[in-house]
Amino acid sequence: MPRFSIIVPSHGVAGRLSQALDSVLGQSFGDLQLIPVCDGPDAPAAEVAAGYAARDSRVTPVHSPPSAGPGGARNAGMRAATGAYLVFLDGDDLLLPGALTALDARLTETAGVDVLYAEHERAPWWEGEPTNPAAPLLARAPQGAFAPADLPELTGVRLPAWSAVYRRDFLTAHGLVFPESHFTDLGWGGLVTVAAERIAVLRRTVVRHRLRRQGSRLHLPGPHQSTLLDQVERVLTAAAERALPDERTGPLFEQLFAVVLKTASRPERLPAGHRAFFRRATRLYRRHRPSGYRAPGGSLGVQHRLLAAGAYTAFRALRGANRAAGGAAGRLPRPHLLRTRLRYARDLRRPIDPHLAVYCAYWGRGYACNPAAIHAKARELAPHIRSVFLVEPGREHTVPEDVEYAVIGSRRYWEVLARAKYLINNANFAEGVVKRPGSVHLQTQHGTPLKTMGVDQSVYPVVAARSGSFTKLLGRVDRWDFNLSSNRHSTQVWERAFPGSYEHLEYGYPRNDVYCTATAEDVARVRRELGVPEGRTAVLYAPTHRDHRTGFEPGLDLEAFCEAAGEDVVVLLRAHYFYDRGGSRGSGRIIDVTAHRCAEDVCLAADALVTDYSSIMFDYANLDRPIVVYADDWEVYREIRGVCLDLMAEPPGVVARTPAELAAVFRDGSYAGPRARALRAAFRERFCEFDDGRAAERVVRRVLLGEPPQALPPVIPLADRTPAPAAATLVRS
Repeated sequence: MPRFSIIVPSHGVAGRLSQALDSVLGQSFGDLQLIPVCDGPDAPAAEVAAGYAARDSRVTPVHSPPSAGPGGARNAGMRAATGAYLVFLDGDDLLLPGALTALDARLTETAGVDVLYAEHERAPWWEGEPTNPAAPLLARAPQGAFAPADLPELTGVRLPAWSAVYRRDFLTAHGLVFPESHFTDLGWGGLVTVAAERIAVLRRTVVRHRLRRQGSRLHLPGPHQSTLLDQVERVLTAAAERALPDERTGPLFEQLFAVVLKTASRPERLPAGHRAFFRRATRLYRRHRPSGYRAPGGSLGVQHRLLAAGAYTAFRALRGANRAAGGAAGRLPRPHLLRTRLRYARDLRRPIDPHLAVYCAYWGRGYACNPAAIHAKARELAPHIRSVFLVEPGREHTVPEDVEYAVIGSRRYWEVLARAKYLINNANFAEGVVKRPGSVHLQTQHGTPLKTMGVDQSVYPVVAARSGSFTKLLGRVDRWDFNLSSNRHSTQVWERAFPGSYEHLEYGYPRNDVYCTATAEDVARVRRELGVPEGRTAVLYAPTHRDHRTGFEPGLDLEAFCEAAGEDVVVLLRAHYFYDRGGSRGSGRIIDVTAHRCAEDVCLAADALVTDYSSIMFDYANLDRPIVVYADDWEVYREIRGVCLDLMAEPPGVVARTPAELAAVFRDGSYAGPRARALRAAFRERFCEFDDGRAAERVVRRVLLGEPPQALPPVIPLADRTPAPAAATLVRS
């Protein structure tokens, strides 16, 4: 029997689950059973948990449907637990180093306690110092084990489930399980305290609770708020059945109704049932108020007396009188010119145009990427929707002649942004853009993440210094309604890097549709347009941006590579779009395609890809053509930029570390050999999951036409797809 069973529900936190599991398995105390609780065998978290189970026999994943809620997930974990003591940990929280050692030592000192309460750290999502809310309460506890009557203020109501350790035999003997529905921690904490006979405390922080940026789900408005009273009634009924003395019931009663009054003072949380909530709370208050109970002083005491009297109208009036008016004024920048600001404000008061969609790609660089692919499909499937593409001044020439556009910063730009029903971007709209109720924002992203993104960049100083305000970034994320993913890896990274309340669309990247629909004639046409000589092997070289460098550095002597790789090799050079200045760096056997509008065309033309850490490898893998990773500075890049994938452990093909190695794999053909094909197959299985040629159709039908998810075209299995054919046979003798 292990000493501890650690139960970790994972619903909605798959992107952070690995951090929680690592914090457990990395403990110096190893006598444990780790139980990740996943929504189901096909859930994103299940894949993460299965990987840990394959590597460590102490990991025992179980499943609990999302409909069962956090209480059901914990109960499922309890049924699988075999440890002497149970520890609960949310899937996005961390067990601090040395926590289990400290808990084990304290349990040994206080042998046989039913519950051991410990301190926890509440870490703000972004700014501010962590707090230790349990410390003042636990500081008053006796030094050793004690009876609950010795500290009646320690009711468990004010402590979450993961701020304690529970003896499993005690829970089993009393039939204690997490109550169903919402506010389950409150019900659980109260029921456990009512049943416990011997408890102790550990004055040490063992869990870091990372506050979710979106706040607690329990603070959202809705009918679930009324279930708070179910939990209160459940706990007070249990206390009455056990005939707890008034000196114990009094603190329990007061703490439970402090939560009730907090909800009652916010009628916006119960827009359709606030009066009914108040009346039921009054009945519970009168029925369970301990004899001789004296309400606290001050405003809270007034609320107690009004609730006891059932004075709903007076309670509402008191709440209105005490509520501070106003709030922090918005600090988002607005259009610079006063006249433009006034016009934008006027347009925001006009009705939303239900048939207007606004698109933008790469901060206005032109007609490209996922927005362009969605735009093209929308013209086919939703011709009633007028589409306007946004471009920077001077980039108008990048937009096809038959595509309507607006220049960023112009009067028309602000007008269409104010009126559009649909706003679609692969980056972000300007901070001054207002998210109107009823509008729909789709973030398409522009690549599968290999390097750290969003707020994950904050711990990398060089990147953070160039990234601007993360607070403002999160403000832009708040406008998203949908966020597009091409694979589950991306979904998990976006969840962690861009925390928000948007919905993930695991539909694939529309820009990658062409890799399944293009023909041999399309490939030949693109090669002619780019100037690839007939019969030559075109190698696309696409290095990524380096945050620690200024300006573009190829990182490789391309002329020397061509000479060493073979006389029929030509290189298509595509620098990162940060360095697209419209000029050409090509000469001889080097064809500079950086300024070419369409990255997909360039990939179609290439017989093989050489890249370092660019996300283009994930897109190019859809073509099932050879990929070589040129990783001459992987350790430096990983340290400075940060990565969310160990590329050296899961490469899409052969890895070369030096120019000589790179040339050699082309000379001997190993870049396209059996090992390269095996690596590419595994890579495609993981990262080409949804890119089947119908991503744009799924997006248009779901977002623009409002079709339900079950009506969308299903994803074609990888084995049934036919990638666009390459122009050359690549295997050399």
